[in-house]
Amino acid sequence: MKKTVFILLLAVSLADCKKKKGIPDVSHIKVDLQLIRYDRDFFTIDSNDVMTGLQELNRKYPVLTTIFLQNILGLDSASTLSGVKRFLSLSNGLYDTVNTVFNNTGEIEKDFKKSFQFVKYYFPKYKVPNIITIAGPVDAMAQSKTGPTPDFLGPDFLGVSLQFYLGNNFSVYSDPFFMENVAPRYRSRRFSKEYMIADAMQLIVSDIFPDKAAGKPLIEQMIEKGKQWYLLDKFIPESPDSIKTGYTQQQLDWCSENEGLIWSYIVKNEDLYSQNPAIIQTYIGEGPFTQGFSQELSPGNLGQWIGWQIIKKFVSKNPGMKPEEVMHTDAAKILDGARYKPK
Repeated sequence: MKKTVFILLLAVSLADCKKKKGIPDVSHIKVDLQLIRYDRDFFTIDSNDVMTGLQELNRKYPVLTTIFLQNILGLDSASTLSGVKRFLSLSNGLYDTVNTVFNNTGEIEKDFKKSFQFVKYYFPKYKVPNIITIAGPVDAMAQSKTGPTPDFLGPDFLGVSLQFYLGNNFSVYSDPFFMENVAPRYRSRRFSKEYMIADAMQLIVSDIFPDKAAGKPLIEQMIEKGKQWYLLDKFIPESPDSIKTGYTQQQLDWCSENEGLIWSYIVKNEDLYSQNPAIIQTYIGEGPFTQGFSQELSPGNLGQWIGWQIIKKFVSKNPGMKPEEVMHTDAAKILDGARYKPK
């Protein structure tokens, strides 16, 4: 009896903890989602009979196979057979690593379902895509409106490139050619499976609310970028901020401890309404650090973090607003309403 009471008290305590964090209960929301291993089907192709293998793939995945062959492998109709055969012969080692790291994707599928439960909680009409994993060349990162990404959205699926989630100790990521031409070390340190859901959900954020920062003044771009992290936080509320932002925990701690100094420096040294691309890139672009701040402790893309804090302040003063309303609110109105003055 005492044990039962203890368990009930623990359950109530955990529920209260979630309420305090503002995390809604989404357990009742049904999400129909499958994680499909295209990578495994692709690598079953017999290199001595590529045509038959591709016909079967195209029958099973007509849209994705075209995307994979043309956009990821970069093949045209004349080079398809020879190109696929060459890729298969060169990529056995890579696929062995992929299969080792992702031998079982059951937990990842559960994590995707949980995240889409939050998406459906806030946006009930959003059509949840299936998750399809691929294993492509390590120099073929997808391009989105916000820059290179390991993931991509198809018409009814979300593609995940497993070759970019093999762990930051994967030797290829430290290769000089890779660091120079694909992803520098400050970026590839996030090529681990724990970042997969956040990367994918950032695409969903952009799909629901496309980034409107382009062409706007510095401060408005910071706020528009901050909106993206604000909504990402709603979709993966239980994930650490280091995963959402891509900052290290040390960089996050530095930001929190120096929030007032960071804002004061930007206000004093920059025109908040500047549209100078170089200035905007300094605060919005990814990098190992932000110019003007500690090279050892500051993260790149510091402007987006400040924008996120402005959004949080605005939301705290307008607790009745739904995320959709916040995302639609003009950046200038958010700045005025937040009255952001960190210490």
